[in-house]
Amino acid sequence: MPKSADSDSESGQHDTSPGIERTKPWHSADDVPWTLLTKSQLADAYEAVVVPALRSDGYDGGSERPSYEWLSNNGFRGLTYALKEYHDTTFGEFWTQTLEYNTESSGYDWDIEHDDTRESFEQYLDAKQSAANDWTDSTRETMRYRLARYARSYRERHGTDDLLSPVDADSDISETDAVDRCRETFAYMSNEYAESTIARVHDAIRTWYGWLVERRVATVNPTNGAEDWFSWTRSSDTDPVALDAEHVRAMFDAAVTSRDRMLIVALAGWGLRAGEVAALHEDQLHLDADEPYIQFDERKNGPGTVAIVFGEDIARRHTARSDGYLFPSERSRTGHVYGTTIAGWFHDLADRAGIPEEIDGVTRKPHMGRRFWYDAYSRTTQDLLAHVQDIADEQGSASAKVVFEDYLTDDRKRELRREFMQKKLASAFSGS
Repeated sequence: MPKSADSDSESGQHDTSPGIERTKPWHSADDVPWTLLTKSQLADAYEAVVVPALRSDGYDGGSERPSYEWLSNNGFRGLTYALKEYHDTTFGEFWTQTLEYNTESSGYDWDIEHDDTRESFEQYLDAKQSAANDWTDSTRETMRYRLARYARSYRERHGTDDLLSPVDADSDISETDAVDRCRETFAYMSNEYAESTIARVHDAIRTWYGWLVERRVATVNPTNGAEDWFSWTRSSDTDPVALDAEHVRAMFDAAVTSRDRMLIVALAGWGLRAGEVAALHEDQLHLDADEPYIQFDERKNGPGTVAIVFGEDIARRHTARSDGYLFPSERSRTGHVYGTTIAGWFHDLADRAGIPEEIDGVTRKPHMGRRFWYDAYSRTTQDLLAHVQDIADEQGSASAKVVFEDYLTDDRKRELRREFMQKKLASAFSGS
């Protein structure tokens, strides 16, 4: 773990060491030695390089808070890294406490560039909440999250999050093209989200488009027929709901302590139950094995092991701070915290990360991290079959599954699974 950078003095004076001064003037993110700066100096660097970049991107650089995604995509990941690793704080806390900006007026971070689309979403949610007696604030958060998720995916696929122009009466885009773009967006989302999640996003965006059609703002609902086209598998009310990659990424970004980073890795990166996380002992972690793993002598389904394909470095740093249980408790007769404590920490972290209290209509819970792991593993299996399809073609076999089972050794299968799963988890946690 990096040592903390020198903190600002009580008087608030800046460190004007010659070494730092020689790096000035700062014109871009590459000029700034982020990890060497105090919080006050980070504030200076923010004003010098981040604010101009925001303004050139159409934001109000002086008062509009950028999202983690914007900072990362525009080369300022060094800032958020320095805040988390060297100052044990989040960008949000830096924004309010060090920069002293007021976030009350900024509202929800839609991360949507097209103002009219964002405004239309807000108008729809206001109208819906006024008309629906059973709509709670939590329901509104869930619906808002789904709308924003679709718009961001649409932007990633088509280069714009303007969802209004394609359905406008005066649009140069045909209704057929509008429908195609919508379906291409859902297909694109399948690379990262489970089918049940995409189906619920579809429900939210379909209802919004329907509202636009009713008000004669749109001439067509481009989502029509998408559900029949894709035949998504939906979760029932009793089926488990998973965090998605965007949730995991936000929680990992918000995790500034070793405890919280270890928590989200154990839940979503290793797929453990809350009770198993609570009782984890360092003797169970075999980090020096050729293929690191966790050993369980007793588990719900009997003794077994869990492969560690992601988060080994985080586990090493955390266990270097602990002696015995990863989450010890002096007040507990077991010597470790209980599952209820893990759940409380999970909800605190989720709140800081801005995760809705309901996900896909289900109250948020730690087990959703385990479901995320299972969904990622399921998609890994699909990716593996696609990977060996070339071998199947060469062998004249129509079935990649047959090739995977009959032509690959058990060691090679395991190696491929670890490799594909590691990439998928790393992508979810880091966004890269």
